[in-house]
Amino acid sequence: MRYDLRDCGASTTVDPQAPAYTLRDLATDAAALARALDDRPAHLAGVGVGGMVAQVAAIEHPSAFSALTLAGTRPVAPGPVPHDLPDHAAATIARLFARPFPDWSDRTAVAEFAAAGAEILGDDPDTARSAAARKWDRTPGTDAALQMANQLGLVFSRLDCKPSWRRYLPEIAVPALVVHGRHDPFFPVGNGEALAREIPGARLLVLEHASTAIPEAAAAQVADEMALL
Repeated sequence: MRYDLRDCGASTTVDPQAPAYTLRDLATDAAALARALDDRPAHLAGVGVGGMVAQVAAIEHPSAFSALTLAGTRPVAPGPVPHDLPDHAAATIARLFARPFPDWSDRTAVAEFAAAGAEILGDDPDTARSAAARKWDRTPGTDAALQMANQLGLVFSRLDCKPSWRRYLPEIAVPALVVHGRHDPFFPVGNGEALAREIPGARLLVLEHASTAIPEAAAAQVADEMALL
């Protein structure tokens, strides 16, 4: 199953432009949900910032999870990265954020904005267009500020996690799979390689023809690898 994090989709919205919680709170949410749904540990998977939440959850709530899949993420919170990790590809990110914002209350304009961004990142525009439209539909109301926050993940760019959890990655004792696109310019593949090195026994699956998103053509392969954990 998938669930919406705080201030996202159908979950409770308070103030996505000024969150009063941290990545650790979101990790606690994941553990509480897993325990509420089943008395057995769950396989936890996270993509991007969701992968950061998953790392913290596995470290701080180990009994709640039986396996961990981390896709397109890195071992540090949003913000500056340590010198040993590759940062965003500057030229690509500059192009991505140089674009004028759409009318966030216009579903079609928002979907086209997402498609254009996907093309810059090297992802499939049609998939991004459809995902943005679904996200728009799941966001309660057409308020422009709320739609923008949901589409851009603004709440996550404001969340920290201090002290850093990276030093505790070697304590993760559940089977782990790290999935990363070879051509990811947002979180370059060196971030996934670092995760796989620092989590004991983790398997690294590099998708040679992927960027930030898992292509539909690779979905079955990723699912098969997850099932082996």
